[in-house]
Amino acid sequence: MELTKKTHACVRLEKDGSTLVIDPGLFGEADDAVGADAILVTHEHPDHFAEDRLRAALEANPGAEIWTLRSVADQIAAAFPGRVHTVGNGDSFTAAGFDVRVYGELHAVIHPDLPRITNVGFLVDGSVFHPGDALTVPDHPVDTLLLPVMAPWSKVSEVIDYVREVKPQRTIDVHDALLTDLARPVYDTHLTNLSGADHLRLAPGDGTGL
Repeated sequence: MELTKKTHACVRLEKDGSTLVIDPGLFGEADDAVGADAILVTHEHPDHFAEDRLRAALEANPGAEIWTLRSVADQIAAAFPGRVHTVGNGDSFTAAGFDVRVYGELHAVIHPDLPRITNVGFLVDGSVFHPGDALTVPDHPVDTLLLPVMAPWSKVSEVIDYVREVKPQRTIDVHDALLTDLARPVYDTHLTNLSGADHLRLAPGDGTGL
């Protein structure tokens, strides 16, 4: 499986001629979901879910399908009958040849005064886990954790402790568009020295084999 990092929370996974895209949101490039055979969306926030871009991707590829939670599915399912699938914690399915299991239910707490929305994470091929905007711990070993390194709802100590709890072989930074160039080496150093996992930071467009 090949992984390509896109801007912020989005990644593309390719295997056996099929492409799966996770969280193509507004912070990324307009064509992040174009060409995808399957698209997974963790929650409704616009940095993860860009409705117009998903519609364009589905219209460009009549065989493309989406798996997501109800809050997102309800916004687009009517326009694409049979192609938008609602999933939740504990579900498993196959999408374009990728085996996927769903974990989690709620977005991380941004502030106690703000209501929490729903959020799910996706474990792909029993190996790569994208938690969305939550620090969900799957009940399955994780080889590669797509790690939300910086968000309004987290601090670096929580990110480090999350890696320690999941115990992946490696982490790859996601949810990093708000991180300045000055801050990146600081995060790199802490994650490398304290998390207990190999740490990899990719620039948008860069890829790696898994």
